[in-house]
Amino acid sequence: MSKPADTSAKKLISLAPDNWVRWVTNIPDIQAGEILSGEFQWISRENDVLIRARSPEYGDFLVLNELQLRYNSKMPRRMRSYAALAEEKYELPTYPVLVNILPTSDVEIPTSFTSNLGGLRAIQDYRVINLSHILHLPSKLLKAR
Repeated sequence: MSKPADTSAKKLISLAPDNWVRWVTNIPDIQAGEILSGEFQWISRENDVLIRARSPEYGDFLVLNELQLRYNSKMPRRMRSYAALAEEKYELPTYPVLVNILPTSDVEIPTSFTSNLGGLRAIQDYRVINLSHILHLPSKLLKAR
């Protein structure tokens, strides 16, 4: 059963999927395909919207949309995990996007996850969109409670 956040995000994106994927990726000639299941066998994600997309330059790929009310410091690792799981399940490269709806503080939000263990590195870049900055919402109106 879909969670309210999942349903709302999918509904929002389904209103204009081509416009959505153009906006979150900045790829002008991208076309959205179907909205896929972002649920993985052992992880149920309420806020993910996974879209199959295509562009002449990049071919077929996935746009992984993670919508969060507020940024949380665990997001970089989650973005790495979700992108890898989506690539494994659908056998397509993934363009991950983190959309934060409300501001949290003046903390700079990372745009990648990196780890290094014994010289073996894991790196996952992702795009961050902060709606509060785009909409110029007054931060005192949106303070975390």
